[in-house]
Amino acid sequence: MEVKDFEKAQGHWILARMGKKVLRPGGKELTQKLVSELHISSDDDVVEFAPGLGYTASLALKGHPHSYTGVDADEDAIKSLKQKVKGQNIQFVLGNAGNTNIVSNSKDKVWGEAMLTMHADHRKAEIIKEAYRILKKGGLYAIHELGLKDVDENLKSEIQRDLAVTIKVNARPLTEQEWKSLLEKEGFTIKKVYTNEMLLLETKRILDDEGFLRTLRIGYNILVNSSARKRITEMRKSFRKHQKHINSIVLIAQKN
Repeated sequence: MEVKDFEKAQGHWILARMGKKVLRPGGKELTQKLVSELHISSDDDVVEFAPGLGYTASLALKGHPHSYTGVDADEDAIKSLKQKVKGQNIQFVLGNAGNTNIVSNSKDKVWGEAMLTMHADHRKAEIIKEAYRILKKGGLYAIHELGLKDVDENLKSEIQRDLAVTIKVNARPLTEQEWKSLLEKEGFTIKKVYTNEMLLLETKRILDDEGFLRTLRIGYNILVNSSARKRITEMRKSFRKHQKHINSIVLIAQKN
C-alpha cells in the first residue's frame, strides 16, 4: 500500500507498507480459529467486510466456497485485491459495510476483522445490522476485534484516546460483554468466543505471524525508514502501556 505521509497515515497501512501481512489484533492464530469455526464449504456463499490485504480471504478460499464477495471502502485495497486474488465467483467491490446493496437473506457466512473497533458504537450497530440482513436464517457472522478487560469508564476513555493519537484511527474497543451485547441486540446468538493477547508489535508474535525471513525484512524496512520507525515505536509504547487491559477477541454468532 502507498503511504504518502507517515505522520498522518493510519497505523495499519504503515505496518503494511513495512511488509507486515497479518494485521489482526489476535494474530494469525485467532484468524485461523475464526475461519475454522465458519466451516466454509462449496455450498456456501460468503462475504468478508474489509478484507484489507487479503490474508483471511486466502484462508477462506481454501474452503472453496460457492461464491466469495469482499467489500472494502478503500479503493487502493480493492485494486490490490483484484490483482492478487482471482478465481471463479470471486469478487471485490468498493463499498460500505453498513450498506452493501447485497440481496437480503442471500449469504451463508459473513465475517469482518479489525474493522468494527474503528467505528463508534452506533456505526458498529449499523454494520452488524447489515450482516444480519444479508445472512440467511441460521447463517454465521464472525468478528475478530480489539477487546478490553478489567476497565472502568475512565480507563476505557484513556485507552481510546491513546490509541486514537498513536494509530490515527478513532478506535473504540469494547469488553467481551459489550461485544456480545452488540451482536445479541441485533438478533444474533453467540455460539463461540475466543480471546488472545494483543501482541501485534511484539517480536514473538511477529515471528509467529510472518515467519523468520519476512520478520527480518520488516525489521530492515523499519530500520531504514525513520518516519515509519517513529510511528511504530509510538504505537508499540501505547500497546505496552495498556497491555494488561487490552486483548483480542473472536466471536462466532448465528442469525436466529
